[in-house]
Amino acid sequence: MNRGFYTIMAAQFFSSLADNALFFVAVDLLVSMKSPAWITPLLKLSFVLFYVLLAAFVGAFADALPKGKVMFIANMVKIFGCALVFFHVHPLLAYAVVGFGAAVYSPAKYGILTELLPPEKLVAANGWIEGLTVTSIILGTVMGGALVSGHVSDMLLSFDFPLIDTGITNKTEAALCVVVGIYVLATLANLKIPDTGCVYPHQERNPIKLITDFANCYSILWKDKLGQITLAVTTLFWGAGATLQLIVLEWAKQSLNMPFDKATSLVGVVAIGVAAGAVLSARFIPLRKSLTVIPLGIAMGVIVMMMTQVHSVWIAYPLLILIGALSGFFVVPMNALLQHRGHVLMSAGHSIAVQNFNENLSILTMLAVYSIMIRLHLPLNIIITLFGLFVAGTMYMIMRRHKLNQLEHDNLSLIGEQKH
Repeated sequence: MNRGFYTIMAAQFFSSLADNALFFVAVDLLVSMKSPAWITPLLKLSFVLFYVLLAAFVGAFADALPKGKVMFIANMVKIFGCALVFFHVHPLLAYAVVGFGAAVYSPAKYGILTELLPPEKLVAANGWIEGLTVTSIILGTVMGGALVSGHVSDMLLSFDFPLIDTGITNKTEAALCVVVGIYVLATLANLKIPDTGCVYPHQERNPIKLITDFANCYSILWKDKLGQITLAVTTLFWGAGATLQLIVLEWAKQSLNMPFDKATSLVGVVAIGVAAGAVLSARFIPLRKSLTVIPLGIAMGVIVMMMTQVHSVWIAYPLLILIGALSGFFVVPMNALLQHRGHVLMSAGHSIAVQNFNENLSILTMLAVYSIMIRLHLPLNIIITLFGLFVAGTMYMIMRRHKLNQLEHDNLSLIGEQKH
C-alpha cells in the first residue's frame, strides 16, 4: 500500500510539474504573439473549461476503469495537446486540449486516495499530495520562466543531434520538448500504479442519465451540512488561487518593475507558502478539527489587500509566503474532509467530479471577471482590493453558515461515518 501511495505521488508530481511549466511557456508565447493583456486570463480559462463541461462524465469514467489506467490515458491527451503547438495551433486551443486531459485525470488522482487509505489517513495523505503538488508548482513555475528565458532557450536550441534534424527552430518549441518529456515520465509512473481492487457498480453510458446522476450527486453534496461548507471553501479557494496567480504576475510587473521571467518567481514564492501551510496542517489538524481553520481564509483575504502598499521585493517575498501559508493551512483539511464526506455519500469518482465542477466553475467566473476588469483598464490596486474583500467576505459568510448548521445539529459527529 505504501509503495502504491508513493507511485501515485510520483505520477502526480511529474504531471503537475509539466502542467505548471506549460502554463508559463504558453503565456510567453502569447506575449511573443503580441496578444492583448486581457487574452492571458483566457488561457487559464480555456484550460479549466472542460472541467466544467465534462463534469457529469469524468466521474463515471474514473470509476469504470482502474484509476492508474485513467491517469495514463489522461496524460497521453496532455502530450497530444502539447504537440498541437508544433503544428501552429493557437495556444488557447492547444492548452484547452491539455485541460481536457487534466479534467479526465483529476477524479482518478484524488479518488484513488479514498480507495487506498482509511479516513483517518486522508488529511495526512492530502497534506503530502498537496505539499508535493505545490512543490511541483514551485519548480514548474521556475522551470517555465527559465525555459522561455534567453539563456536557457539558447542552450536548448544549441543541442545538435548527429544525423537527426529535429526541426526545432524557436524557444517555444524547445521548451515544449522539455515539457513533453516530463509528461512522459508521469505516464510511465501511471503504469506502475496498483489496482486497488475497488469495483463500483456498472457505470451508466447514456449521456442523459449521466447528467441526471451527476445532478443528483451535486444536490446530495450541497444539501449535506458538512459537504456544503467544505465545498464552498474549496470552490472559493481554487477560483481565488487561479486569479491570484495572474494578479501576482501583473503586480510584479507594475509595482515591482520585474520582467516576466523574474515575475514567475513570485508565483513560486506563494507556492512555497502553500507547501509550508499544507505540511503544517497535515501535521497538526486531524480530520475532526478540519472546520476550525475557516477563519484563516478571512485573514488571507485581508492580508492580500496589503499588496497595494508594497513596492519592495524584500517585503513582497515574506508577504506572499504568508498568503500562501494561510491558503495551504486551511485548504488541505477542507479538501480532505470534502473527499471523505463525498466518499461516504457516493463513489469517489463522482464526488471528485462534483468538486471539480464547482471549483472550476469558480475559476471560470473569477478569471472572466478579472479579464473584463483588465479590458476596462481598471487600476490594479482597485482589482487587488476588490479581490481581497471578496475572499474575506465570502469566507465570513461561510463561517456564519457553519455556525447556524451546528446550532441545528452537531454535524461533526458525521465525520468517520461508515459508507452508506
